[in-house]
Amino acid sequence: MKIAEVRTHLLDYRLPTPFESASMRFDRRAHVLVEIICDNGLTGWGECLGPARPNAAVVAAYRNWLIGENPLETEKIWARLYNALRDQGQRGLSVTALSGIDIALWDIKGKFFNAPISILLGGRFRDRVKAYATGSFKRDGVDRIADNAEEVARYKAEGFHAAKIKIGFGVREDLQVIRAVREAVGPEMRLMVDANHGYDALEAVRFGQAAAELDIDWFEEPVVPEQIGAYCDVRARQPIPVAGGETWHGRFAMKDPLERRAIDILQPDLAGTGGFTEARRVVDLAALHGVRVVPHVWGTVVHIAAALQFMAAMAPSPVRVDPVEPILEFDRTENPFRQAVATRPIEHRNGIVTIPEGPGLGIDIDRAALSEFRMRED
Repeated sequence: MKIAEVRTHLLDYRLPTPFESASMRFDRRAHVLVEIICDNGLTGWGECLGPARPNAAVVAAYRNWLIGENPLETEKIWARLYNALRDQGQRGLSVTALSGIDIALWDIKGKFFNAPISILLGGRFRDRVKAYATGSFKRDGVDRIADNAEEVARYKAEGFHAAKIKIGFGVREDLQVIRAVREAVGPEMRLMVDANHGYDALEAVRFGQAAAELDIDWFEEPVVPEQIGAYCDVRARQPIPVAGGETWHGRFAMKDPLERRAIDILQPDLAGTGGFTEARRVVDLAALHGVRVVPHVWGTVVHIAAALQFMAAMAPSPVRVDPVEPILEFDRTENPFRQAVATRPIEHRNGIVTIPEGPGLGIDIDRAALSEFRMRED
């Protein structure tokens, strides 16, 4: 069995109501899927974290190193592709594109051996996970405080045990939002906050000290990812656990913040950190340093399926009678193709998501949906 073709599928949807994080504006949802086709007809699917068109271009650049290779040799292929662009970037697009390729190769491997990827990774510790709702962006044309409170209350009514709120727009306003949300959902719902590196260290410390009374589970990306010293400062000077890592892309970038105790919770993204091949090493590295892992997820059902397979195989750290279980980030913002690209969507039931049991990722792709949401020139 050899790799015969590598394709990308650019998906796009223009949002009727744009929204913002502290660092980015979204007027559309755009994602890229990777399809790898073997000479025996076996096909694998992956997804890249980050901008769709640039990721597709880097996947295309990797193509010549893939054609003719045995898709089951995932470690060998990963090392070859990483080294091919090593001098130009050990993180960023070179690794996010590699991530989508690696996920697709593991999907092929699972289909070849007729087993879920989680079994090939060593076995399932769990068959379902709790999900937390990600949303609460700053939407155009609405009152942010009331809108966020209403939105998170809706997540609670749907059965989610936790939700993540976007902050980084100014300490005073952010605190008003969180107080309104806490009042709307009560004390029992877990709340996390994500600044999307919109604060500087002084603002982050001030926010964390003031927000501690609101029972926040973690404070995600308080400052820009390059500033590991600022991460350490924020962690030391305010009481909320600090989370980060979605943009550190791989074990080499994770090493310094882990060794310096810059974070309490590491958030590798399967579609950004190097796929299954590298994510296994990242989790082992976090376990060596006693840092909890909660994967980051932002994409289509392909990305969700990959995260679920990985989370199924994540060993408890520590192993104990009642272990700390990973929770799934479940994007609830508007994206009509997120689930549509699979013939059977992966949805939650009362905030619980069942991990697919089929071979590979455990999903099948709906090609009609790929055509419907194909990116077109405006």
